[in-house]
Amino acid sequence: MSDTTDLDVGFVQLGETGIHTSELQFGTWRFGKETEEGNVEIDEKRAHELLDAYEAAGGRYIDTADVYGGGDSEEWIGDWLADRDRERYTIASKIYWQIRDGDPNSRGTNRKNVRDRIDALLDRLGTDYVDVLYIHRWDDQTPTREMMKTLNGLVEDGKVHYLGASTLRPNAWKVAKANEIARSNGWEPFTVSQPRYNLVDREIEGDYLEMARSYGMAVCPWSPLGQGFLTGKYSREDGLTGESRASESSRFEENYLTEENFAVHDELDAVADEVGATPAQTALAWAMHRDGVTAPIVGARTVDQLEENLAAASVALSDEQVDRLTEAKGGPYAGL
Repeated sequence: MSDTTDLDVGFVQLGETGIHTSELQFGTWRFGKETEEGNVEIDEKRAHELLDAYEAAGGRYIDTADVYGGGDSEEWIGDWLADRDRERYTIASKIYWQIRDGDPNSRGTNRKNVRDRIDALLDRLGTDYVDVLYIHRWDDQTPTREMMKTLNGLVEDGKVHYLGASTLRPNAWKVAKANEIARSNGWEPFTVSQPRYNLVDREIEGDYLEMARSYGMAVCPWSPLGQGFLTGKYSREDGLTGESRASESSRFEENYLTEENFAVHDELDAVADEVGATPAQTALAWAMHRDGVTAPIVGARTVDQLEENLAAASVALSDEQVDRLTEAKGGPYAGL
């Protein structure tokens, strides 16, 4: 295991919010998560070890959601925070996914659901407020005006500092519409965005990043390692012959284990060798070097994995290396 005192996660400004965030944020989606076999990926003891390691490396931005581990993630973070100065940490959580069987109103961003869940969320975290509250996905069933008015009320109540949108697809126009409604009414707009983005998932390049830039929004990507594809643990032979690990879904194989993506990985491996870093560190460093990206969100199952990822903050890439990695995807992404 490496010494976390050698790691140095610095700070960057969180868009135009006026506050600063760790340049690598810590995602806790595996805390309390059950596998298909019924095992817990990360239990409370390891969760606290990971939080300790992140803190020791200088990290201060912790990202969670009220559905991670059925609420265990927030509970464990709250227990960990209890012995610390809350003001030294930036805590982000999310609301959207259904939490009660048979209750369709316990899903989405309708007023009833959001107001019901914010207090339970804060109670688990043991705090009076969250720094950033994300909508976990876009809710097409709730009018945008209702959603933004409700979220603004949470800001006015002091329960939330800033609003964010976590999205699976780059719905730039929906975020823009929400912000225009908010601003026309004097309400709090979305100031942070959390899209998927990495070397092989590049959908946000173009309109979405342009939208975020025009509104001064922070962009904090999730899945910067492509669900583990960019760590180097998959091979062409396993993926392209259909002999990948039994636990991987067919959707993962279709989305990631393609010849096009392995060609990107070839360039990633080459650059990683040049800078003396691992593929994962190099992929994270590329994301950190991308114009418009504020701070990628990293996660890990073990302290060793987390320390490897956090070391990406010290990986220096030349403009030429960033360009090579960017252009390796080809198609509409080349040169962006």
